[in-house]
Amino acid sequence: MSDAPSNDVFALRAALAAAEARALAMETLLISAQADAARVRAAASDAEAQIAWLKLEIEKLRRELYGTRSERKARLLDQLELQLEDLEAAAGEDDLVAEQAAAKAGTARPVTPRAKTGRKPFPADLPRERVVVPAPTTCPCCGSDKLVKLGETITETLEVVPRRWKVIQTVRERFSCRQCETITQPPAPFHTVPRAWAGPSLLAMVLFEKFGQHQPLNRQVERFAREGVAISLSTLADQVGTVAGLLRPLHELIEDHVLAAERLHGDDTTVPVLAKGKTDTGRLWVYVRDDRPFAGTAPPAAIFRYSRDRRGEHPEEHLRDFTGILQADAYAGYNGLYDAERKPAPVSAAFCWAHSRRKFFELADIAANKRRGPNAPPIPPLALEAVTRIDALFDIEREINGLSPAERLAVRVARSKPLVGELETWMRTERARMSKHAPVAKAMDYMLTRWDAFTRFLANGRICLTNNSAERALRGVALGRKAWLFAGSDRGGQRAAVMYGLIGTAKLNDVDPQAWLADVLARIADTPQTRLHELLPWNWKAAQVTPIPA
Repeated sequence: MSDAPSNDVFALRAALAAAEARALAMETLLISAQADAARVRAAASDAEAQIAWLKLEIEKLRRELYGTRSERKARLLDQLELQLEDLEAAAGEDDLVAEQAAAKAGTARPVTPRAKTGRKPFPADLPRERVVVPAPTTCPCCGSDKLVKLGETITETLEVVPRRWKVIQTVRERFSCRQCETITQPPAPFHTVPRAWAGPSLLAMVLFEKFGQHQPLNRQVERFAREGVAISLSTLADQVGTVAGLLRPLHELIEDHVLAAERLHGDDTTVPVLAKGKTDTGRLWVYVRDDRPFAGTAPPAAIFRYSRDRRGEHPEEHLRDFTGILQADAYAGYNGLYDAERKPAPVSAAFCWAHSRRKFFELADIAANKRRGPNAPPIPPLALEAVTRIDALFDIEREINGLSPAERLAVRVARSKPLVGELETWMRTERARMSKHAPVAKAMDYMLTRWDAFTRFLANGRICLTNNSAERALRGVALGRKAWLFAGSDRGGQRAAVMYGLIGTAKLNDVDPQAWLADVLARIADTPQTRLHELLPWNWKAAQVTPIPA
């Protein structure tokens, strides 16, 4: 009887041990299952990222080979880039989870081949810092100290050093003559801004951040404070205004260069302007000189102008001495420039085929129509036919881009002119059968009522088929509106127009705007007026042996 309790204890202990063993086995199986599931998720994420990357590369190759054939293709490229960004981030997160699960399960996770296994090497001009891992002093196998170096394996990791601020002290020593007691001192060097406390590189960075990267001054001030440098908003704004005024002579030289062109691209966009208790809608106008499509040797450049409204008197004032060809949309405000009685001479209008094509494309956009649901109106076959016919002209233009005016004109006469004639005949025939209220009829009327201006490219090899140069110049303004919300005043709009023109011209000439502004601000006070042209972006670029760091 006395052995019964002890037997029960042993039995309970054995049962407990068996239960713990079963629990441990179940936990091991669970961990292993979790690791397997994590591996599957990581593999799926890698596959999705690889598919998205391949789609993006295919679309980029198509774009390089055939150009952007439609607005839908341009939107598709942006969507693929955003999708790839999200999928790559998700794949990286799943990889980490799979590695942690495999480590917990005590199993090795097989390496999943990623889409982009190789990367471009880091730039050779970046400084290298060697961190040598201490080597063993004895052989881990036999303990001998007779080790001979066979080579080394180098793994490169890109790192960044946070921005460092410094104060430059300019010292001017004073001397006294022992004989005549005259005190002498070297003259003070020129400053970018009178009584300036900011150096040219700092001013260039602030200007480019504000007008090139669309970062308002209040956000820059907050970032500077986090880095340990407290600068008041009013002080920084004062420097920006002074520097913008200092750069106006350079802007005037660019303006003279732009308005001396035989052909200009013109366009405008809205810009909110702060008013009493509300915001008004101002306008930013752009005029671009770009002779590269017809092998012109003049450097490209752009100027911006600001106005409080969109009245036609503004482009008439901007182009009062211009008598060449203006490529623009069919905005009625330009009509005063085309007047036959205009002095010194009327401007020749060349309208944008991309604008006219867009009116048809919006009606023929299959993807957009599908998103509208089952109640969406049917796609007009005439709109699709118009887009197809216009795209044939764009295909020819891509082939002759960069040729001389004579070569472009010869190809247009031989190949484009018959297509344009067929398009006109087809449009007039179909238009006669439709009501004036039909959407396709309105798109046709937009072209047919201005046919001479649309077909002027068939008689002049310098004219482009589109006004895309001006639209590209305004793209930064459209993106920046969401960041800086509004211009503070009319003076602020005019100041922004000057800076947009300078930065836009630098970009058109493949010049780093911030590096160029830093060098210009360092030299402009010492540069005579007769040599100011040396600081223009295209002349500055030609004179650079090595790029100047911002």
